[in-house]
Amino acid sequence: MTHAGARSGTDEVADLAAGRLRAMRAFGGRRPRPVDRTGLPPGPGWPVVVQSAALLRFRHRFVPWLHRRFGDVFTLRLIPAGRPLVLFTRPEHAREVFAGDPEVFHAGKANAILGPMMGEHSVLLQDSSGHKRARTLLMPAFNGHALRGYAGLVTEVARAEVGSWRPGQELRALDRMNSLTLEVILRVVFGVTDEARLAALRPRVNRVVDISPAILLGYGWPRLRRLGPWRRTIENAVELDRLIYAEIRERRRAPDLTERTDVLSQLICVEDGGDALTDTELRDQLVTLLLAGHETTATALAWALHEIGRDPALRTRSREAARSGDDAWLEAVLKESMRLHPVIPMVVRTLTRPATVAGHDLPAGVTVGVSILISHARADNHPEPEAFRPERFLGQNPPTGTWIPFGGGVRRCIGAGFSLMEGVAVLREVLTAHDVTAVGDDEPKVRNITSVPRHGARIRLD
Repeated sequence: MTHAGARSGTDEVADLAAGRLRAMRAFGGRRPRPVDRTGLPPGPGWPVVVQSAALLRFRHRFVPWLHRRFGDVFTLRLIPAGRPLVLFTRPEHAREVFAGDPEVFHAGKANAILGPMMGEHSVLLQDSSGHKRARTLLMPAFNGHALRGYAGLVTEVARAEVGSWRPGQELRALDRMNSLTLEVILRVVFGVTDEARLAALRPRVNRVVDISPAILLGYGWPRLRRLGPWRRTIENAVELDRLIYAEIRERRRAPDLTERTDVLSQLICVEDGGDALTDTELRDQLVTLLLAGHETTATALAWALHEIGRDPALRTRSREAARSGDDAWLEAVLKESMRLHPVIPMVVRTLTRPATVAGHDLPAGVTVGVSILISHARADNHPEPEAFRPERFLGQNPPTGTWIPFGGGVRRCIGAGFSLMEGVAVLREVLTAHDVTAVGDDEPKVRNITSVPRHGARIRLD
């Protein structure tokens, strides 16, 4: 195969990015075939653009209202062309969707809005044999042995970050956790340790992450890409690609390549049927791991510190756990943070053939989604759902389909184990060094496809 790295220069990288944007237009590119909406579950009759904007921008109020208004299953009509999304909210519904035939329940098609950023080779956008291949190639970098090898580096990065904090200081936990988890990703996944390269990568990554829902929606209309915020987003993506391709080219020539333990080096050494991964394939997987594994963990940690800082008893127990090495409690705190404050609102699949879900006969072309927002907030799934109670996760796993921050089935997040390991290590370092008190209240707001604390989850160090 021809490597993107065989070419050089800004123009070639820009051409690759332009090709990705053409091939991976948001929502799948081509106008979808009409879907027979006869017999679909009920839903609002609002204009398609209004429903789309409400789901992206106001999901934390809109989706619960839909649940109260229409019940456990309801239909939305979204851009482009009023494409139907049927949302399910019960654990048995989740089990059905996650157990669905992966040749029929396509996650890659449903995640097409991420295509312009992640690229066609992304494990999140592949289906069928392509997804199986991508997952097989990535799995060795995230198995138990690999995680144990990463733990020391994660602890080292966390300790350096926390060591710069001072008693009496007020800070936005989200900002500090974003900085910390980005450093972990750049070192563990990319294997970058040179400070000049880290300094070049950090702002580019942050600009990719910190985009509004309007930018995502705009990817569906190519003409918008020539305008201000969309043009600047693409220019930044090209510059990030240039840095990533340069790192890949240099890493291929590294004399210690086979001894390195970072994910990029491992993927370069992997062969599939005699074929090595191309630079473009490597780029797509790296960006996917960067975007999927950076902000999500940072947000869960920010909410966890905010919740610990609101409750003196929880704060005392958590600090004791950090000092005594009670990782089970710290993991329970992190899991409860993911339950009460979902970072991702739903898990979605697009049907390639007609299928029956929860007794509803659905035609091909419909996207089905399991609502994480509702599943995590149902009192029949989690008693007293508004309360922050890590005890829910001590010595037991919640029933299948009730706690789904990492999705489920064959598409369950490949980095779930890494995320939990990283979160526990960070909480251990923070709480060993500092007592934290929450400053004010907070609520979720939407940033790109994720939800983050609107005020940054402010805490004071005591």
